[in-house]
Amino acid sequence: MRKLLLICLALMLVQGSVAQTTKKTTSKPSRVLASNPQVHDHEFQSKSLGRSMRYRVIVPADYERTTRHYPALYLLHGLYGDFENWETRTNLVQYAEKYQFIIVMPDAGDSWYTNSATVPQNRFEDYIIKDVIDEAEESWRIIRSPHRRAIAGLSMGGYAAVKFALRYPGMFAVAGSISGAMNPTSPEMVRLQPAFEPNLSNVFGPAGSETRTHNDVYELARTADPTLVPYLYLDIGNQDWTLASDRELVSILSARKYRYEYHEMPGIHSWEYWDRRVPGVLEATAQIIGRP
Repeated sequence: MRKLLLICLALMLVQGSVAQTTKKTTSKPSRVLASNPQVHDHEFQSKSLGRSMRYRVIVPADYERTTRHYPALYLLHGLYGDFENWETRTNLVQYAEKYQFIIVMPDAGDSWYTNSATVPQNRFEDYIIKDVIDEAEESWRIIRSPHRRAIAGLSMGGYAAVKFALRYPGMFAVAGSISGAMNPTSPEMVRLQPAFEPNLSNVFGPAGSETRTHNDVYELARTADPTLVPYLYLDIGNQDWTLASDRELVSILSARKYRYEYHEMPGIHSWEYWDRRVPGVLEATAQIIGRP
């Protein structure tokens, strides 16, 4: 009888272990508590790219219990990253708990969020501006207003957020960048990161190309109307390899009297820094798009 009890106990332990493993691999949002912001993955057909694309969404904890519409933050990943990074490599869900806006994280490969100079079907600027925003506002209860819409990102995504704010000033109320790599169209980028050269040539074309000129953030900052451009939030580590590119942009923003804030804090180009600093982006976003 004692032997039979021991066998039954062993079987129960094995079953419990299998159940735990199964729970870890279930799809979102089952792995988060109902009282926490909920995480969802979504797939849609992008007209600009002519293919199916994915994005991840974080919605407030009360989303399923209400019928209200929410402001939205479009949060962009960096080079060699994907739409999962922000949620899996930072404590973003925890940080989002106190905010009443939806966070949309689209996938964009290594595109620099740019309409490629060499691959006609890779129209990643159009994909974000025309497809992702429209798709998210159709699929989720997002307020359809530029006054309640923000965009931000890290590194490549920080560059894109600022570029979009300068090029499409009527689309967003605030744009944020952490460790923004602001000079991908410049030879300086290849000098700093030689391994990026094939990717940069593929996206922007050869030196002096029209695509490089069109996507030069510094030139956009020199020519845009500062009174129309949304509020800019810039943050970078003081040992980041992109530091000089951000300082150059800030000098233009200051000279032309843009509305912005700039934070230069101890840190490098790393997930530790981005996790530590993204709460500032969320708070700046909430201060502007979270108002009634």
